[in-house]
Amino acid sequence: MKLWAATKNSNKAREIRQILGDKIEISTLLDVPNFPEIAETGNTFEENALIKVQTLWNYVREPAFADDSGLEVDALKGAPGVHSSRFSAPEPSDSKNIDKLFAELKDVPAAKRTARFRCVIVFLDENGSPRTFEGTLEGLIGFERKGTNGFGYDPVFILPGKNRTLAEISAGEKNLISHRGKAVEALFQFLKVRYNIT
Repeated sequence: MKLWAATKNSNKAREIRQILGDKIEISTLLDVPNFPEIAETGNTFEENALIKVQTLWNYVREPAFADDSGLEVDALKGAPGVHSSRFSAPEPSDSKNIDKLFAELKDVPAAKRTARFRCVIVFLDENGSPRTFEGTLEGLIGFERKGTNGFGYDPVFILPGKNRTLAEISAGEKNLISHRGKAVEALFQFLKVRYNIT
């Protein structure tokens, strides 16, 4: 089966391919020359995912999905949330985003640094009919970066009961437990039934 993913993030695309396996061929926005930037103007992960997948679907008219995901920190009232990737705007980077997160949590003790990664996927079938899937991963924000795997906030996101960050585990381990892993797996189970994938 061929499936479009509305992303230009090569790290995200790699994770998705690892989870979906070889029964589904993934194409992304990187496979469409000069595809315009999609303005993520939604106030929720679901709104942003729908904006992205609708833009792509209007172009390809084939089964497609988009995810929007981010970090919700309880002590920051759910921030950075939908602004996770551009938290340190105007010129955001993973490192600057983490620096800003540390600054905003500087007086928050370990027990109150609870957070979760949330991922929402919106899938549009060949007729443009939507289905939504979601996954979350609970954890804590650490006080320093640890690990070299993963991307984004992974080096500071401590897994409950493991005392390791997401950046300290393998890609395979991460895909089994991560917010995106859970959402993509839910999508995969739906696709297997919907398109009779064996």
